[in-house]
Amino acid sequence: MKIDIMTLFPDMIEAVLGESIIGRARKKGAVEIRCHQIRDYTTNRQRQVDDYPYGGGQGAVLQAQPLHDCWKRLCEEAGGPVHTIYLSPAGKVFTQQDARRLRDNYEHLILVCGHYEGVDERFVEACADEEISMGDYVLTGGEIPAMALADAVCRLVPGVLSEETCFTDESHWDGLLEYPQYSRPEVWNGRRVPEVLLSGNHAEVARWRRRQQLVRTAARRPDLFENRTLSEADAAIWAEAEADLARPPLPEELHCRPMTEADLPEVLEISREAQAFLHEQGADQWQDAYPNEAAFLADMDRGEAYVLACGGRVLAFFSLSGRPEKAYDAITDGKWSDDLPYCVLHRAAVAAAYRGTGLADRLVAEAEALTRSMGRKRLRVDTHKKNKPMQRLLARHGFRYRGNVAVVVGEGHDTRRLAYEKRLKAAPEGAGSEEKNV
Repeated sequence: MKIDIMTLFPDMIEAVLGESIIGRARKKGAVEIRCHQIRDYTTNRQRQVDDYPYGGGQGAVLQAQPLHDCWKRLCEEAGGPVHTIYLSPAGKVFTQQDARRLRDNYEHLILVCGHYEGVDERFVEACADEEISMGDYVLTGGEIPAMALADAVCRLVPGVLSEETCFTDESHWDGLLEYPQYSRPEVWNGRRVPEVLLSGNHAEVARWRRRQQLVRTAARRPDLFENRTLSEADAAIWAEAEADLARPPLPEELHCRPMTEADLPEVLEISREAQAFLHEQGADQWQDAYPNEAAFLADMDRGEAYVLACGGRVLAFFSLSGRPEKAYDAITDGKWSDDLPYCVLHRAAVAAAYRGTGLADRLVAEAEALTRSMGRKRLRVDTHKKNKPMQRLLARHGFRYRGNVAVVVGEGHDTRRLAYEKRLKAAPEGAGSEEKNV
């Protein structure tokens, strides 16, 4: 790609396009960018390139003659007409699609930087192929838009960036805004990196990122989203996102505490909601009115039952056992990472109104914290093969599939469960946990 820029301030452009990625690309020959001083083409002894506008008005107008002579010289050097763009607030607003179009359709561009009150319209009519604006605002000259356009086009040229995904994954490439990005540390000023990005599950990460793109675009740029035709996969992700966005926000004052008998009515209601949800998923799990009151009372007697509550209202529950599980010892189609003491997450559910709010993620985080407080570094859990939401939750939190176990359920039900494990590291004080599976 070759770009010639006609300007009154070549040093200004060189100072920017001579640095960083574009500067390095120029040095290695991936792109060629040249700046041309318009004053060098004036016939005026004082090197004047502007004059008062006909009809009166404020300011001055760049004259056609020096612009035309500069443009003509560049075309002669190129051996023929070159696609010419006049940077003007009256032009079409520049988009990523324009950057792709210019890269794909032209090997050579001339960019004309206006100044003062603009340029003589006769030059635009005679020489410009299109007018482009950077947005619905006015700048003091065309240099900043020219640099922006040159940068946007050149970074798409092969060899400028290390890989094509450096620009295909970014905002506007496919009409959507880019997903949020995070780097180290894992916790900054009390804000954690989303668990899914720490999971190592590439499919879940990709799904999360696509969802973020859809949600961000719908919220911030509805003009881009409203007329978009969603693929079948995107439509499914967006349907989930819409349902989640309609849910109440997760309360900030949320506490994890031991379950009490006073909590049982709400716990049993959440349990019934979970049973219905699993039935809809086709999962043969929690059917036959399980878990029931007796199961929760037994958990409480052993000190293994917990709830997540806000303002006296129970929003979720779980059981955390430190006892060995015979069913887990008989694991098939795989094995646990080792024989060290572990905890088991059982009987966990969130209220239907709070699905999709992050409450399930908070539940898992609390179970991990309690496991650490017991001096254990292994947390295990099992779930039905058709319980996809639970499997996605575990993947987000870095649990690894280890094999299959058989659980005790009512007669005529599938006893097989997928077994997962997470190896925990001690969390630095105030920094949260740093887990790694091996």
